[in-house]
Amino acid sequence: MAQEGSHKTRSKAPRHGGLVAVAGALLLTLGGCSLLDGWSQDEGWTKHGLNDAETRHSGLTEISRENVDQLRPVWSFEFPIRRGIEATPIVSDGVMFVTGAWSETFALDAQTGAEVWRYDPQVDREVAKFACCDVVNRGVALDNGKVFLGTLDGRLVALSEESGDELWSVQTTPKGEAYTITGAPRVVKGKVIIGNGGAEAGVRGYVSAYDTETGERVWRFYTVPGNPADGPDGEISDAPLAEATSSWTGEFWKQGGGGTVWDSMSYDAELDLLYIGIGNGSPWVHALRSPDGGDNLFLSSIMALRPDTGEYVWHFQTTPADNWDYTATQHLILSDLELDGEVVPVIMQAPKNGFFYVLDRRDGTFISAQNYVQTTWASGVDPETGRPIETPEARYGTEPVILYPSVFGGHNWQPMAFSPQTGLVYIPANDAPMPFAIDPEYEYDPQSGENRGVSALPFQLPQEAEARQEALAGLRALYKGALIAWDPVAQEERWRVPYSMANNGGLLSTAGGLVFQATADRRLVAYDAESGEEVWSHYLGTGVVAPPITYRIDGVQYVSVAIGWGGSMPVTLGAVMGKESAAGSYRVLTFALEGEPLVEEAIAAIEPVPVSDAIREANASIATLTAGNAAYAKHCFVCHSSSAIGGGVIPDLRQSYATTEADVWRAIVREGGLTMNGMPSFVDTLSEAESEAIRQYVLKQAQIDAGI
Repeated sequence: MAQEGSHKTRSKAPRHGGLVAVAGALLLTLGGCSLLDGWSQDEGWTKHGLNDAETRHSGLTEISRENVDQLRPVWSFEFPIRRGIEATPIVSDGVMFVTGAWSETFALDAQTGAEVWRYDPQVDREVAKFACCDVVNRGVALDNGKVFLGTLDGRLVALSEESGDELWSVQTTPKGEAYTITGAPRVVKGKVIIGNGGAEAGVRGYVSAYDTETGERVWRFYTVPGNPADGPDGEISDAPLAEATSSWTGEFWKQGGGGTVWDSMSYDAELDLLYIGIGNGSPWVHALRSPDGGDNLFLSSIMALRPDTGEYVWHFQTTPADNWDYTATQHLILSDLELDGEVVPVIMQAPKNGFFYVLDRRDGTFISAQNYVQTTWASGVDPETGRPIETPEARYGTEPVILYPSVFGGHNWQPMAFSPQTGLVYIPANDAPMPFAIDPEYEYDPQSGENRGVSALPFQLPQEAEARQEALAGLRALYKGALIAWDPVAQEERWRVPYSMANNGGLLSTAGGLVFQATADRRLVAYDAESGEEVWSHYLGTGVVAPPITYRIDGVQYVSVAIGWGGSMPVTLGAVMGKESAAGSYRVLTFALEGEPLVEEAIAAIEPVPVSDAIREANASIATLTAGNAAYAKHCFVCHSSSAIGGGVIPDLRQSYATTEADVWRAIVREGGLTMNGMPSFVDTLSEAESEAIRQYVLKQAQIDAGI
């Protein structure tokens, strides 16, 4: 097994060049077996990434550059809960399966949007405190008449595709521990593959496979070592972890270690390799979890496993000794590229760390990497070893150091797309900085849901109204996004569409020469896949983070997207990103060239909330406000954002009735009065005095907002 400093590299790996990807789906083969399983099955969208290679490129051509300007909405389905929507809808045999907040699952008629059935897994709302990034779900998997769903509270559920009845359910995570599931499962060779989240809360990551018929666990692979004193786990990961343990130091296991497999996977049937992306460390700060150094395998790695057994085959670590939450859980795309005259089977990823990687997917050999966004934490990637070349400021201490990218990454979970026609990968990119600093008062708490080890994220705002507005304006100017068309052979940008906001939706490319993306500024846009020219757009009224899909029924091609503002950036950065993107309806909206156009309701404007007497009269001491600020930063910031500003997804505490009434505040914060809404009780975490100090701090923020 390759250990620290021993990444395999490809000799004469191209850094620049004019060769393009092997054009056309028919050439994307290995030994005569089509890599793009599902290329000829574009009638539906039956897998998370359309095919096992996760290209998200459809062969449908009815909607093209020439007629896309005639596209119009034809049906809509409203989600019952207005929280983050990140799902890729799955379409099979005329039925769409889509998930909403709290892992609710809906079956819809894919031609009309009429509800066929719905399933509510009755998720325990208390687990919301462990969900770093909203109570989202990215979708389901289908196989042999079953719908497979991972729930926020760690269950894997099999439903009847026809009726929505529960067929079996298994708890994949330890109950009561800080694990969650937000990612979509994958089905490979009669097994449902599912990972989990929770590295921010302090857990030990793993990925598991379950029998599709019975729900029995077939294998489990732990991604980071456990306590050496406990001996082997008795799992398929024992042998590789025995070697990986030497890359950790100190009592790392006491804080979980991290390494959760919370999103991306892909599969090569010819090689019989399952590829998984592995996440960040717990805590984020390397010096806190592994004090004497070490690369900390298998954090921030791409790994290949045998799907039948979970047997380890190879890994490549994109960010050794991760110190910045630079996960490698981002979209993994398989393709065949012509490199130096040879067709090479590759796996491609644009992880959070800002570099685009091309690896030989047969054995993990490093081929090339180049930054696709600004990266000040590293000056480049060593072409011989494949290791990032860190800058001196990257290993920050207790004093803040501003680095690019932020913890939200140059690219986060929103899926890319790869077009074999253009040879380009389309990346929903973020280009934003963040100040990193070690929290000198950090103490591990397995029940807090917050074990990052860094100071409050990402910025502390001034306490004067005018200065605050200036600071927010400056931050909004920094947090930008872009759609980048990337040449993976030349490792260079071919074109870019800049956005005024970060956190835009995932991508879809089509054989009609189009790239579709829904945006944070509330539009669905179609671009020319060759040039990046905008050729059509439709106002949605709500910001979108989910990716669009396309499918065909009875000769009609549809484009559909799940709409709903939420996830990590809108929640944590609500102060910066504002409320406008969350103002509209949360729904599935579907478009076609023909059919009765849908009449959409106007989006109501956000009305200001009157300032109450309780806000005007609040007069807490400096000591109370200081204590409240500290407690808020530790326990409330990650959901309610800087200075309690909120972002439209989670309630704005400055405008909440509960803030103005001490008894109501106490009933919610300490007694769990809104647990069913996802606001857990903090009775075991916050004292009465701390809770009241936070309330006074929020009242002060409301005064600042009102100019009092």
